[in-house]
Amino acid sequence: MSAAADRPIRSFVRREGRLTAGQQRALDELYPQFGVEWTGGSLDVDGLFAQSAPLVLDIGYGDGEALAEIAAAHPARHYLGVEVYRAGTGRLLRRIESGGIGNLKVLLADASELLKEGIPTASLAGLQLFFPDPWPKKRHHKRRMVQAPWLATVADRLQPGGFLHMATDWAEYAEWMLELTEAEPRLHNPHGGFAPDAGDRPGTRFERRGVRKGHAVFDLILERVTSP
Repeated sequence: MSAAADRPIRSFVRREGRLTAGQQRALDELYPQFGVEWTGGSLDVDGLFAQSAPLVLDIGYGDGEALAEIAAAHPARHYLGVEVYRAGTGRLLRRIESGGIGNLKVLLADASELLKEGIPTASLAGLQLFFPDPWPKKRHHKRRMVQAPWLATVADRLQPGGFLHMATDWAEYAEWMLELTEAEPRLHNPHGGFAPDAGDRPGTRFERRGVRKGHAVFDLILERVTSP
């Protein structure tokens, strides 16, 4: 097998440009304080924070606007945001510092690898995936984050009663998500389809951009059942 054939399929493409001075300062000075180092293997999720609290994993937080707002609104939960883009991480670190948000940490890593290798079984109270890249061309659908094996891994990592909240402004991707979640027996959809509103999710820059383009926004909020 060639090296290219053996390479994992990525749900992202690195397009990051030059960091601003403020973003670089945040990475240099604030990441050691609010960031998490992970080099492989199981992550010590219980040791991320000094106090014990339910942990929610947020995948692909972008510039961190929504995640910072959610974490500030839910101080009884802990949040771990994972992202590959350093510029957005720099902005989120500055938000954490300026807002005094003590229940949020960030991790620069491939979220799929972290979820597969680093997050223990039944360790998450929730997982958030807001406005992932829809990869609209059919030949690129294999790059989408939401796939049947990914959902099976998510279901394994969620505690019974834990939630999976996904949102997209791409209608075809929304139907894709709905169809795949209906096929995962450990995930229950209490709404029987798309959620009637966004729940705890605040608006995001990506959402506002989609709405300006005339896109509808779809939220899926599911629960991890005790048994299939």
